[in-house]
Amino acid sequence: MNIMPWMEQFNTPGNEGWLEIVILTILIYTLFRFLKGTRGSSIFTGLLVLLGALYAITSIVSLDVLNWILSRLTLYLSLALIIIFQPEIRRALAKLGRQPWRKNSLDTQKSLVTPITQAVKTLSDQKIGALIAIEREIGTRAIQDSGTPLAAMVSAELLTSLFFPRSPLHDGGVIIAGESIRAAGCLFPLSQKDQLQKKLGTRHRAAIGITEETDAVVIVVSEETGAISLAYNGKLRRGLTEERFQRMLSSMLGRKQTGLTRFREKIDSGEAPIAEAADPIIPPSPGGTDG
Repeated sequence: MNIMPWMEQFNTPGNEGWLEIVILTILIYTLFRFLKGTRGSSIFTGLLVLLGALYAITSIVSLDVLNWILSRLTLYLSLALIIIFQPEIRRALAKLGRQPWRKNSLDTQKSLVTPITQAVKTLSDQKIGALIAIEREIGTRAIQDSGTPLAAMVSAELLTSLFFPRSPLHDGGVIIAGESIRAAGCLFPLSQKDQLQKKLGTRHRAAIGITEETDAVVIVVSEETGAISLAYNGKLRRGLTEERFQRMLSSMLGRKQTGLTRFREKIDSGEAPIAEAADPIIPPSPGGTDG
């Protein structure tokens, strides 16, 4: 099979052509980076390879009809990609839609550290599972609607009582916004990352999941080990001591947006003390997952 005639149809690109190639390369690379670690990454890669191979084959062997059909399928493929990557698109739009004017004051945020730390210490000592999300700039109204509205001032006693095993709201997560507990018994979205360790329980996956879609800071207490974890920006730090947890929480809640942006960049670069969600710091207890 002589492919030279097919190759001859591609002329050397001019300046505009090279610019288009660079832009397309950047877009594809950005998509790969954005989808990395999600279920959509393998789907996107498979579709890209399949379509590229089909287009190359139909062009080389002059299958004009198939080539025409493939070109007409572009619109339908775009619609299919929107459906397939709906969770990833929703997360991206939520991050793009951050509203700086909704930012909670630093004093309000830092005032939460003491009661939350006291509650987490009690829950950890008694090995009572807990899941607490602190809202930042991206709203969590949809997640709040999945639970029971409270609108109560944050206190260590109230937070602790919400997670007691006999409490009707202990199974879900608690959302704090401003100075109040907005809702309890909420259903957090579970992370769909493929590389998460199987030993991670539902609470930890939910903590990672909500931080993938919002900029919330999430606290997890394991009911099996009493271990304290902190999640932010899709990453999880496990096995924190009470002192370490308090320092990290105070630092994260006391940063302005510019500081949070730098903190996020340090996390991604490995400089900040937050590890990937798959980081095996706390081993699972025998016979179960780390809930």
